[in-house]
Amino acid sequence: MIVVLSRFTIANNMAEEVRMAFTRRPHLVDEAPGFLGMEAMSPTDNPTEIWLFTRWRDEQSYADWYKGHTYQESHKDMPKGLKLVPGSVDIKLLEVFAG
Repeated sequence: MIVVLSRFTIANNMAEEVRMAFTRRPHLVDEAPGFLGMEAMSPTDNPTEIWLFTRWRDEQSYADWYKGHTYQESHKDMPKGLKLVPGSVDIKLLEVFAG
């Protein structure tokens, strides 16, 4: 199993709109082959920072999802005008070796 940690910081006071977009997400990823689950969260001391954890059976499953057209479609409900802090986007693939 792998975990993909995506992190970004919102630059323009739209944290609540982003949170609502994740709450109302279309769940397209839920049907992706190899997808195991997702959590969206923020540090308690920085609500403008969003952390997204997705769990996948393997790296190839994540890569197939990321390259597919459904990935783009799943992000269409993000708020219009959203701006991120430059350089704040970070994506890490983590291998799970114990649980």
